[in-house]
Amino acid sequence: MTSGEAEMTATQETKPARTRLIGGPGMLLVWLYGVMVVGAVSRSAVQISTEFDKAPLAYSLSAVAGVVYGFITYSLVRGGETARRAALVCCAAELVGVLTVGTWTLVEPSAFPDATVWSDYGMGYLFIPVLLPLSAMYWLRKRERSAGSR
Repeated sequence: MTSGEAEMTATQETKPARTRLIGGPGMLLVWLYGVMVVGAVSRSAVQISTEFDKAPLAYSLSAVAGVVYGFITYSLVRGGETARRAALVCCAAELVGVLTVGTWTLVEPSAFPDATVWSDYGMGYLFIPVLLPLSAMYWLRKRERSAGSR
């Protein structure tokens, strides 16, 4: 064995294996987040490019939601402990956003002349925006416990 091969073997042995996050229910989360990326980004892109002056806050929030969904999707597919933690933080931020905007749209509907992805807790998207981060955080926490027991 050459010294280069020995170094490579030693590096592989000390480097922990990346934890897969898309096994089982994780694959469904990736699929749902992927659908939400397409929905939020395409909707906000059309609205921002054609009628931004009508409801700039609503359309900007939909674009932000699309970016958050995209990052969570990427993190779930990438896998590993760092990606799991990043996805968990983003899911928590997403949930805060959904609850804040959802409550805001109910308390002060005139603040949003047009709906966002998170309006009324995601009612226009079958409440998926409020259920998805809860499900994802549960799954990611469960993956943390199972990875810790190995």
